[in-house]
Amino acid sequence: MGIIWTIIIGFIAGVIAKFIMPGDNEPTGFILTAILGIVGAFVATFLGQTLGWYRPGEGAGLIGAVVGAIIVLLVYGMIAGRRRVV
Repeated sequence: MGIIWTIIIGFIAGVIAKFIMPGDNEPTGFILTAILGIVGAFVATFLGQTLGWYRPGEGAGLIGAVVGAIIVLLVYGMIAGRRRVV
């Protein structure tokens, strides 16, 4: 159930992160935004467990997932920006 919960929270976090951080280099498709949000939730869960904020098997909450999704969107924006310039 933990992975399913992380996916659901990540989906919501991706949509919220997209509204918080719009930009030219950000993904425009709904599916890609949701996937990046899910990846962000997994990143937040991993970082939280590594730093001791979450116990093993415990996932990131909505706020942590939104922060993780924003981090993933920033990285995606930098990578997409480099591809367009080159």
